[in-house]
Amino acid sequence: MEIIEKFPGVYTVDRMLATKNLAPGSKVYGERLVKSEKGEFRIWDLYRSKLAAAIKRGMPLLPIKQGSKVLYLGAASGTTPSHVSDIAGEPGEVYCVEFSARSMRDLIQVCSKRPNMLPIHADARQPHQYLEIGKVDCIYQDVAQPNQAEILLANAKAFLAKGGFAMLAVKSQSIDVTANKHRIFEKTEKELGAKFETLFSCELDPYDKDHLFLLLQYRG
Repeated sequence: MEIIEKFPGVYTVDRMLATKNLAPGSKVYGERLVKSEKGEFRIWDLYRSKLAAAIKRGMPLLPIKQGSKVLYLGAASGTTPSHVSDIAGEPGEVYCVEFSARSMRDLIQVCSKRPNMLPIHADARQPHQYLEIGKVDCIYQDVAQPNQAEILLANAKAFLAKGGFAMLAVKSQSIDVTANKHRIFEKTEKELGAKFETLFSCELDPYDKDHLFLLLQYRG
């Protein structure tokens, strides 16, 4: 078995993307577990995680590492947040904001097995609802809202210091189903450009259609 560390906390296991399981023996979404002398690894499904797809598409750096403090907007049932939890490790903190009560039930179950994950039932459009978490190293946003850039800018103002990072999955269909997706992507990047520098940008086909993934650094 060939295990190669791609980024700190992110591996390829026989060429499949994976993270080291923070909760050994526990699955989150039916993913495959692989055990070796180096520990237990969770195979990261490229079709179930936009972050995994972005890494596969060539994202040059990952601004999450052991001990990172992450604000995750749109945590849903916890699929990608659980891999972020693996990467951040026990010293890290992953604050998982989710608005849907149904998704929260599943998310709470995932968080109960991972001491570095905290579920927050709140609206990402209202960052004042969770100001108590304080500053974070990175914001990850995956929300199905028309004002995705506005949401990220508001949360960055509240939680990011100058030089902090953000990752954004832009869903063109959630912004305008009638508009050309490339115009939407261009407009979103332009809106963010006042406060962020784009470090990496890619479309997520074939893993996710009509999505643009952005790696950003906050200018403050």
